[in-house]
Amino acid sequence: MERSSDAAQTRSGGNRRSRFDRFVEHAELRVSQAPFFFLCVVIVVAWFISLPWWTDLKTWQVAIHTVASVFTLLLVVLLENAGRRASEASQEKLNVIAEALAAMLDSSAFDDPELRTAARRLRQAVGLEERH
Repeated sequence: MERSSDAAQTRSGGNRRSRFDRFVEHAELRVSQAPFFFLCVVIVVAWFISLPWWTDLKTWQVAIHTVASVFTLLLVVLLENAGRRASEASQEKLNVIAEALAAMLDSSAFDDPELRTAARRLRQAVGLEERH
């Protein structure tokens, strides 16, 4: 069976993640912890305190909205990438479990037609190819 997902390639070829993948993993770890939240709170408080230094209220608002929009866009892209990779890894684990279960059913199904039927249905349900 051909393995096309990144998770399958990583599993079969070792841990050869790109720098970007390692960066995404590190960013996801940092963003999901409390210190990152408190850093965002400090930035918002500093922005709020800076009001007297701005000559125009509209410029003050545009500054925080622009920074927040760009920062949010970058975080969404990074977190979506991390979510996709986690989903692929989970699916790959389920595929391996299904393959092992189908192989166990096949090896025990020689004299039991119910097991042969169950193995065939499992292969159809999860899209495992028949091996001859």
